[in-house]
Amino acid sequence: MRKNPLFYALYGLAALALITLGWRIFAGPYKFKGSQIDPPVPAPDFTLTDQNGQAFRLSEQRGKVALIFFGFTNCPDVCPITLATYTKIRARLGDEADKVRFIFITVDPKRDTVEQIGSHLGNFDPALIGLTGSRAELETVWKDYGVFQSLHGGDGVEHYDVDHSSRIYAIDPQGNWRLIYPAEMDYETIATDVEHLID
Repeated sequence: MRKNPLFYALYGLAALALITLGWRIFAGPYKFKGSQIDPPVPAPDFTLTDQNGQAFRLSEQRGKVALIFFGFTNCPDVCPITLATYTKIRARLGDEADKVRFIFITVDPKRDTVEQIGSHLGNFDPALIGLTGSRAELETVWKDYGVFQSLHGGDGVEHYDVDHSSRIYAIDPQGNWRLIYPAEMDYETIATDVEHLID
């Protein structure tokens, strides 16, 4: 008696499912490449102003992965490199990119106005989120995330530089602080971790 083609299709799908399950068991749990916060802790919440002049609250992003980087728009090196890394991660994630918030928080509120941040991020990807606020508001966020920030050099508002820590923080969809990356981490490694945080 000839088997119905549907039988073979179902048989093939079942076999594929068993192979996939066996591979996952054999491979073991995924090991994140970033430095893990173990155990994970709730990410400190904050409300700042985005590049559109709207209030942005971290806790309202639950259900999404959030990547957070602290920098400034006049930065000559690590900040534009990290923003470029953000755009590469977004491209790598494809349709999954909508499940991630890519956040840039200024360490230079004197120069990084809403308009300045909006213009700067427009050079990279309009989907990136740039945040600013009063110095008092930002200092609380810097402290909560262990961010170092120091002004030095030059006279007047246009001619100083900002030394700052350069890490990327990963918050999972449940709002837990899970991972920290050095800014020089390659985008593919971060993207792979993010894919597993999404899952």
